[in-house]
Amino acid sequence: MENDLNCLTASAAAAAIRAGETSSEMLVSACIARINDRESTVHAWVNFNAENALTQARECDAALARGDDVGPLHGVPVGLKDIIDTADLPTESGSRLFAGRRPAQDSACAALLRAAGAVILGKTVTTEFALTQARGTTNPHDPSRTPGGSSSGSAAAVADFMVQLAVGSQTGGSVIRPASFCGIYGYKPTYGSISRRGVLIISRYLDHLGLYSRSLEDLAIMGDALMQRDAGDFDMRFHPERQLSEITAEPEATEAPRLAYVKGPAWDHAEDHMPAVFDAYVAGLGGIIQEVELGGIFDQALDAQATIMNASLWANLGELCEQHPEEIEDETKERVIAGRDIRAADFIHATELADSLVRALDGLFENYDALVTAAAPGEAPTGLDYTGNAAFQRIWTMTGLPTLTLPLLQGPNGMPIGVQVIGPKGRDEELFRAARWLDALAE
Repeated sequence: MENDLNCLTASAAAAAIRAGETSSEMLVSACIARINDRESTVHAWVNFNAENALTQARECDAALARGDDVGPLHGVPVGLKDIIDTADLPTESGSRLFAGRRPAQDSACAALLRAAGAVILGKTVTTEFALTQARGTTNPHDPSRTPGGSSSGSAAAVADFMVQLAVGSQTGGSVIRPASFCGIYGYKPTYGSISRRGVLIISRYLDHLGLYSRSLEDLAIMGDALMQRDAGDFDMRFHPERQLSEITAEPEATEAPRLAYVKGPAWDHAEDHMPAVFDAYVAGLGGIIQEVELGGIFDQALDAQATIMNASLWANLGELCEQHPEEIEDETKERVIAGRDIRAADFIHATELADSLVRALDGLFENYDALVTAAAPGEAPTGLDYTGNAAFQRIWTMTGLPTLTLPLLQGPNGMPIGVQVIGPKGRDEELFRAARWLDALAE
């Protein structure tokens, strides 16, 4: 399979299409063939329309033949999590309640991808309302294990070579954890960098869109396409000072970044094998990294994130659960109802703690270029009803810092374990520079 077009990275595929070495139609056809072969096992897709994808691909090929200006993702297929609106495909948010829902227009995210030349291959499976009610997607490395969630289908589709790129979302740990479990690259940018207009909102304070690929360069290219200011999302605040793809194209750095190996309350949730796996990884870096314990106010961080998230769920989904209880899964209703009695004062205290954590982390970044920690508590758990623990992402989601996971490690059962790299808020280009150094070191 290694010579099949669907196995190309997005950057390699886009270059081959521009050079006339292949076509978008051939590339998309290879991805469709892979889906037809594997979807009965992986269950990554919902509202997948092969003919619609091929029509887009043929339009891309025609544009190239005319000599039109083409974008950086011209002809490359992308999967979108099924909470992201598109005008040509249903968006159902993983729920019976929204079955058959047809948005009137594309989300900002979908429109920007089309403008960059991408082919939207279809919608990937999400847990119900991007929470925790799994919907049967399996891990491509072991179908008895979860791919993680809530961006289950996005991560699994990229990992199984069904598509080059995919978009997910993260409110707790729903981008980085599935990337770790599935052994691919995942990126959650600084909060407020990618527009959420036309995307299901479950927590305006916490929701991020995030990206999946099989290379760091591909994340940078897709990030550049999507990190565009949009007045339709009131929380858009940050934009990299440089194109991320410029960072990944720089000559390899000869000087190591200043790195801190951070631990904190999330490590209380680590599997037994994780300290040894990460201690060995850190030792292998040759003494260029210092261990830092996140204590003090960080001890309250996971509780604060839960308060913000639960209160937001009740505010955004409570009415749906009360008016349509028969159409919504019990696990989802339990998650939503957990926020019903949270006091306004507790929500405010939690957001103020988040601000204090950002200030504390700003101080830490005066001495370090990037932080390194685990991307998940361990290997992907067995069973398909549980999508895993989000503890290792929740602090970084709440504080809005940019994070990447690199598929560098393995657990005792040979399953992937990601190395999570965290950068300073609003300086995603510095995150990519450190991640690129670590990624190259592992080659």
